[in-house]
Amino acid sequence: MNLIFIIGCGDIGLRVARLWQGCGNTVQALARSDAAAARLSAAGITPVRGDLDIPTTLATLPLNGATVYYFAPPPTQGDTDPRMHALVAAGLRPERVVYISTSGVYGDRDGAWVDEDTPPAPATDRARRRLDAETVLRAWGREGGVTVNILRVGGIYGPGRWPLERLQAGTPVLREEECGYTNRIHADDLATICVAAAERGGADRIYNVSDGSNGTMTQYFYAVADRFGLPRPPALTMAEARQQLSPAMLSYLTESRRMDNRRMLQELGVVLRHPDLATGLKEV
Repeated sequence: MNLIFIIGCGDIGLRVARLWQGCGNTVQALARSDAAAARLSAAGITPVRGDLDIPTTLATLPLNGATVYYFAPPPTQGDTDPRMHALVAAGLRPERVVYISTSGVYGDRDGAWVDEDTPPAPATDRARRRLDAETVLRAWGREGGVTVNILRVGGIYGPGRWPLERLQAGTPVLREEECGYTNRIHADDLATICVAAAERGGADRIYNVSDGSNGTMTQYFYAVADRFGLPRPPALTMAEARQQLSPAMLSYLTESRRMDNRRMLQELGVVLRHPDLATGLKEV
């Protein structure tokens, strides 16, 4: 395997790095600050200074011929991703780019199943930014001969990601009868899928990333509360939720879709360690 380079090396990036390091690979990652560089070094990752918001710092990144993971989020405003635009304009030519996108690009499907051929219909600027990044990256890959894999990921859960503060605060959820379908993947399974994509993903290929056991957000919060011995949160009607919850949370609750993950399982050859939430919670 060529050099592994991670852009946006947070929780998932560190998990991916550990998997590659366990196979004897060298991992480098983008660091925009001294603190970030120190954190990466402590994890055995070589930091390379640069900033996606300062395009002039990107041209010398050691990406040519590398396997690149792009996990950095877009800015929080607008409906495009200037950070992705800056990277593809830097004149670099990695061998492959694996990009974590979001299932939100499909928009609300009223509970229907979506596969990778379902036309995107993002309903929020957050999802539009992700679709813009996907579109720019895929076009760049086709034009420059870079293998691009898009991972459209549902909600990520697992150690360090449990909503314990929210549960302890008693933040309400939507009444289960009015809650739409959501999709989840365990963080460790996502890291494994990221490695599999770099090894076996097809060129210009999109993969839905989900464990396939669709439930609701309310079921998720109830299950986590029960496992950690916390009170279940109060439930609101949709009318009450529109008055009490933030627009960001409402956007999650009002979209409903079920993700078909067969392409991921078949083409990437992934065997999930946590095929459902109950399995993931057993390890707590």
